[in-house]
Amino acid sequence: MAGPIKRILIADDHDAIRRGVRTLLESRADLRVVAEASSGGQALNAARETTPDIAIVDYSLPLLNGRELTVALRRELPRTEILIYTMYDQESLILDVLRAGARGFILKSETEDHLLAAVSALSVHRPYFSAAVPDSLLEQFLSTRPRSGSGALTRREREIVQLIAEGKINREIAELLDISIKTVETHRATAMHKLNLRTTADLVRYAVRNHIVEA
Repeated sequence: MAGPIKRILIADDHDAIRRGVRTLLESRADLRVVAEASSGGQALNAARETTPDIAIVDYSLPLLNGRELTVALRRELPRTEILIYTMYDQESLILDVLRAGARGFILKSETEDHLLAAVSALSVHRPYFSAAVPDSLLEQFLSTRPRSGSGALTRREREIVQLIAEGKINREIAELLDISIKTVETHRATAMHKLNLRTTADLVRYAVRNHIVEA
């Protein structure tokens, strides 16, 4: 007898990728896409409305990137499994999303079989990691969990760094996050101090280098 249908959210800012993933998943009778989103903010709202079993999340999402979306989903919907689906395979990024709570990680360059295998594993709450994730990295995460420089930022600081790098001014950031301009300025100054950055251009370069935003 077939098991229950697993409900999926797809969050990616490229329409073609969302369409391709949806078509692939819905070729399986036990999978149903219940929501799509093109930004992290849309994805979080959609997840709140649909409570998916699995969220397939691109790392480089606008407004709220894949790492911050993972943190928010783990906090609000702890039973939703998160699969990071990205083109980036840097070890620092992989550690970042593991620390945030993702239990699946595959590359967009891998075959469709890998994506289906990852969804199948997460649907029964088993982790699934691309072969691009070395065993030594998983062991490092499980045993020592060292903190990277980017991990030293708080969730709010990372949100503000991302929005600044996306070209938003303080007033726009304050409106988006529903906080005061003074609070934005304080978080911005604290983040720049922690990262030892001096200018907005330095902050943008940092955000691109660490894939908080796309170049």
